[in-house]
Amino acid sequence: MNETSPSRKTQAWKTDNWHVSPWNYLDEVTKDFTPPEQVKIHDITLRDGEQQAKVIFTKDDKIRIAEKLCEIGVHRIETGMPAVSPNDEAAIREIAKRNLSAEIFCFSRCMVPDVKLAAGCGVDGIVIEIPSSKHLIEQGYEWPLEKAIDLSIKATAFAKEQGLYTVFFTIDATRSDLTWLLDLVDRVATEGHMDAFTLVDTFGVLSPQAATYFTKKVKERITKPLEIHFHPDFGLGVANTINAVLAGAEVIHTTVTGIGERAGNTSMEETVLALLTMYGIDVGIDYGKLNETARLVQELSGTKVPGNRPFIGDDAYTIESGIVTGWFKNVFEKHPTTVFPVHPDFVGHATPQIVMGKKSGLDNIAIWAEKLDIDLTDDEAMAVLKEVKLQSHDLKRVLTEEEFKEVVEGLAAKT
Repeated sequence: MNETSPSRKTQAWKTDNWHVSPWNYLDEVTKDFTPPEQVKIHDITLRDGEQQAKVIFTKDDKIRIAEKLCEIGVHRIETGMPAVSPNDEAAIREIAKRNLSAEIFCFSRCMVPDVKLAAGCGVDGIVIEIPSSKHLIEQGYEWPLEKAIDLSIKATAFAKEQGLYTVFFTIDATRSDLTWLLDLVDRVATEGHMDAFTLVDTFGVLSPQAATYFTKKVKERITKPLEIHFHPDFGLGVANTINAVLAGAEVIHTTVTGIGERAGNTSMEETVLALLTMYGIDVGIDYGKLNETARLVQELSGTKVPGNRPFIGDDAYTIESGIVTGWFKNVFEKHPTTVFPVHPDFVGHATPQIVMGKKSGLDNIAIWAEKLDIDLTDDEAMAVLKEVKLQSHDLKRVLTEEEFKEVVEGLAAKT
């Protein structure tokens, strides 16, 4: 096979629902990928998502979001940290007893009382955190290093006694000494307990290449399943998470819409759609409900994603540009993914909208004129377009249908 031709085992790069680059599937590109047989979503919207400043979820909010996450097929839900407040504990208890389809987890500090409180909530598993960089342990916590190790061993061993699936979570791992980190994990695994280990980039400071390196180095020492918790402070959370998956990590920690501490968490929507379309990795969720899930989280969190946010932004499928409107007019009905890489229906987005503004062209005029049952000659259409551009510029926004009609009527009155 020519090295510039994609593998034809499947035409995964182009389906009825998406059209991405065939180069993604070149043998030369994929030869070093070692993804797991299955990738699971560990949703952290209700815990790390709520850590976004000014976001507060009530008990009912958490229940509604948990039920929606189960509806779309998320595998695990991290419901919160019971030690935070009685309200959080009550929400976790209620979600745990509802017999939802997802596994229910909670989050805990590396302290036996925290783990005991979590176990009493009836959850399936627990994520136990500990600082793992020497500077954070000594400066942020003002602990001797051995204290961090001792607490980790005791808390994880107690979690095992309680029958909890235990995920060991090392804060600030990517700014720690790798040998120190792996020695810590080894000791916890042998002297305490660990069912899985989380690769944590707390401050989003990892590069995509380093994400691959980190995952591979950990796999050389740790035989337990690996999970990924990467923040996007430099906008690299999705890329880093994907690289870790391609190096063999099995569970991805994401939030709906990417809400979370500081710059947020890795976005579920962008991550799962990139995995599916560019790498052929299907996490098995209902992609058609991504938008309704995102809308629910925005409503209950009081947050709003930018209009052009991939797949879930209100304007992710909106067109103003005249040239792109021409493409849309010519191809959308028969070949929709020629103009949109992922079909809006596939992700549950509203039908694409053609708007009227400064960047519009004659195709925009033709589409609006047909929609509003307005007859225009070629010369009239050009005159309307010029006036639309002027008004849109002065208003610094696109025009409404009523304003468009007024433009047409105003020019007609002058002739």
